[in-house]
Amino acid sequence: MAEKKPPLSKEELQELREELMLADSLTRIENTLMILSGKGGVGKSTVAVNLAAALAASDRQVGLLDIDIHGPSIPTLLKLEGASVQGQSQRGMSPIQYNNNLKVMSVEFVLKDQAHEAVIWRGPMKHRLIKQFIAEVDWGNLDFLIVDAPPGTGDEPLSICQMAPPRSRAIIVTTPQKLALQDVKKSIRFCRAVEMPIFGIVENMSGFVCSNCGTEHELFKSGGGERLARETGFKFLGRIPLDPRLVTASDEGKPFVLEYPTSAAAKAFDRMIEPILALSPPRMKKH
Repeated sequence: MAEKKPPLSKEELQELREELMLADSLTRIENTLMILSGKGGVGKSTVAVNLAAALAASDRQVGLLDIDIHGPSIPTLLKLEGASVQGQSQRGMSPIQYNNNLKVMSVEFVLKDQAHEAVIWRGPMKHRLIKQFIAEVDWGNLDFLIVDAPPGTGDEPLSICQMAPPRSRAIIVTTPQKLALQDVKKSIRFCRAVEMPIFGIVENMSGFVCSNCGTEHELFKSGGGERLARETGFKFLGRIPLDPRLVTASDEGKPFVLEYPTSAAAKAFDRMIEPILALSPPRMKKH
């Protein structure tokens, strides 16, 4: 006679419940895109926000998840400072509905006064919160979940890569300078180590386009990201030029691609999302 197994403890039951919720949530997300960078200051969060806004404007259901625990930028870039998660649905916390097609979640929405206080957490606490952001947030059915990770290869990127579904890919953001490109190579090695496919490389702050005359000036060089893509064999998704209005739009919490759709930078985002949209064509949508 087989030995009877002891009943699961409360902790084991809770862990099993979380795993089932995580698995169920992941089945509702068609594609996950991790926005990574080797170093800070390359405009990664700005790229994440405008990528999400552009995909949502293309009639896709999009979630934008900010997993930067210590310095979340998404609430400021979308003018959602002070917002908080309101109530619970049957599936869990309700994300902030930015517009009809875009939902947003950040640590700033769940931790009181986080915008003004330092979050001093070790890896396991970060991992648990990130897991909750996927398993216990009512994202609904998404064509794309855009994940804005902090720079580098620390706890947060590692956690999200470990629990991400099979249809997950990384987009690596760099600037043209040699130092940024060196750090990008670390991100590439990180993705290979955790078996995260790299969808492509974006070169941000690539030249400056005068909004008055349309002339392009290479303030910080250009082409480094494209050369790196050729060397590594990854797809080059495009060059996003500097535009002074981008700073203003970001400070005002307005996605640049929606405010200045005819600008050179917005058109660069349009070209950038073309291969991404092909991952979830409208005829395959389940909503």
